[in-house]
Amino acid sequence: MVAAKVSDLKLLDVLIVGCGNIAGGFDANRPLSDLPLTHAGAFSRNPGFALAACVEPNDAKREAFMARWNIPTGFANLTQAIAANLRPKVVSICSPTAAHANDIQTALALKPRIIFCEKPITMSAAETEHWVNTCQQSGVLLAVNHTRRWAPDVVRLKTMLDSGEWGRLRSLNAVYNKGILNNGGHMIDLVQYLAGPLTVLCAGMPVHDHWSDDPTVPALMSTAEGVPFSLNIAHASDYAMFELELVMANGVLTMENGGMNWRIRRTIQSPYFQGYHSLGPAAETAGEYPLAMSAAVANLYGAATCGEPLASNGVSALSAQRICQKIREAAVAPQEKPI
Repeated sequence: MVAAKVSDLKLLDVLIVGCGNIAGGFDANRPLSDLPLTHAGAFSRNPGFALAACVEPNDAKREAFMARWNIPTGFANLTQAIAANLRPKVVSICSPTAAHANDIQTALALKPRIIFCEKPITMSAAETEHWVNTCQQSGVLLAVNHTRRWAPDVVRLKTMLDSGEWGRLRSLNAVYNKGILNNGGHMIDLVQYLAGPLTVLCAGMPVHDHWSDDPTVPALMSTAEGVPFSLNIAHASDYAMFELELVMANGVLTMENGGMNWRIRRTIQSPYFQGYHSLGPAAETAGEYPLAMSAAVANLYGAATCGEPLASNGVSALSAQRICQKIREAAVAPQEKPI
């Protein structure tokens, strides 16, 4: 396939709702040579998009965001954008989760081609299902930022798992913090992407390590093939943690630091015990998580202009959120004293 010239690209106007860290803040002081980690950072580096406007109720934050990303127009709320007859093809929703439902509803009045929403879409699976269905009925594509679905190394890993290159999957072990819906939702979605649908078997005691309304909860699950998945917790006040270990017949693969690093150990003949196999020395490689946001907006462009399937959409996000909700419902109530 011959790549299209920049001059041949159809330019898509983008409206960013919310001007916080994931909207552009994490990239605000990083050089252009660094790979983007945010919506504005990724859109600004892709020649198929133009950052047309932003919405942010905080005047100072909005003005700083506009200056940093060369955005010509800013609004205090989405109603002002409607009154201005704005017609963006892409709306990125980066506002707090509590505002997502209202922002999606108002954004639909702008008649965009695609909405790119931060996760979780809403705080409840029922409300998320409503907005997933509403977007479908409105003919508006809904992408959800479960970022690792766009990381090239994760995509390759899924291909290897599906091909049987690593043998059978024996178990999955994960550690996360900062909320079952927030970071836990990322982990559940990642595991369902790699290993298929999950069933919740039991959940442990919830820990409120960051969000008052989104506890971090340990749980035990299984895949459709009966492969066990242990979801363990860390505490957000100590450090950020998002790690996944896949125990395979032919070795062990471990995602570390949220996908910034991988550690791989393959099976070898035991150097100590004749006739036995063991795991060889770990090979450590850099992860490709930093490539994910660039791949995400490229996928959005393909979806908006030529029907390319979205790697992460409302349906896949809803599936993950339903599992998260079941974990919360199954969680053990905290005890005043250890038993």
